[in-house]
Amino acid sequence: MPVQYEGVGREHMAVREACGVFDVSHMGEIEVAGRQALELLQRLLSNDVSAIALDAGAGGAQYSVLCREDGGVLDDLFTYRLDGGRYLTVTNAANHARDLDWFRTHAADFPEARVTDRIEDYAMLAVQGPLARGIVQAISDSPLPARMTAANRRLAGAEVLVCGTGYTGEDGVELLCRPGDAPALWDQIVDRGAVPCGLGARDTLRLEVCFHLYGNDLSVDRGPIEAGLGWCCREDTAFIGAPAVRAVRESGPPEKLVAFAIDGGGIARQGNHVISGGEVTSGTFSPCLGVGIGLAYVPADHAALGTRLEIDVRGKMRPAMVKQKPLYRKAS
Repeated sequence: MPVQYEGVGREHMAVREACGVFDVSHMGEIEVAGRQALELLQRLLSNDVSAIALDAGAGGAQYSVLCREDGGVLDDLFTYRLDGGRYLTVTNAANHARDLDWFRTHAADFPEARVTDRIEDYAMLAVQGPLARGIVQAISDSPLPARMTAANRRLAGAEVLVCGTGYTGEDGVELLCRPGDAPALWDQIVDRGAVPCGLGARDTLRLEVCFHLYGNDLSVDRGPIEAGLGWCCREDTAFIGAPAVRAVRESGPPEKLVAFAIDGGGIARQGNHVISGGEVTSGTFSPCLGVGIGLAYVPADHAALGTRLEIDVRGKMRPAMVKQKPLYRKAS
């Protein structure tokens, strides 16, 4: 995926105001199927996989994290229920091989669960924005699945798993199709008004709504509680790392991931030091808010809304303030 096609700002605003399309085929996919598929996923994933519904031909979608025994985060994932005993988990590209090995290693304890690498079987297009569903619906053979569900549809003659999810804070769908079908599908969507978008806009969009990026805001060095992801952790399911996650939840984390906005000029970047302690994990200029924004781990006693921060940006101190998440909200 290129950083940009015709400019990050234009692509960003196209998604906020109309529709953009991203080629995210670098993402990985792992299928888990069989009589013990649910048991294996309950052991691996932090959320309650048994809560993923299956209704009228559409399966639910669920966000979770993959943890080590010490609670460190190996990846954050979306899992889709394909049918009664079959699930598809989408991995971050850089983590796919490690995730797949982790799935296969633990599947040894669940002999009736089959783990299959599907990364070569899917291309993935993310169509996002207030007009996204209408554009995709125009080439679909039947109504699109609702938000946070997934179902198979024929789009412009191609068999596609349509997922009501995204990484932008806007409505839209993610389309998983055969790689050979992706170019024509892309062209159909662009011809109907979607703006091609690159990695730059994907990052600015996700940061405005405070979505995590693995390798920046999530890593094996910190757990989900300090990252603000306790809502997707169900320790009673006994997932790997649950005791460590529960211990941090009960005692309180020493650091918390906060959103911030910079006062005046300047853009903080990953690795910039926060003077009161901690560091910036993600930073950019917000096209919608017109200021530098970002995420940072700071000591828990500096994480309250309204707390003033100073960030060392290449030797210059930039004042900032802890803000409520998400940083950007659509006008009602």
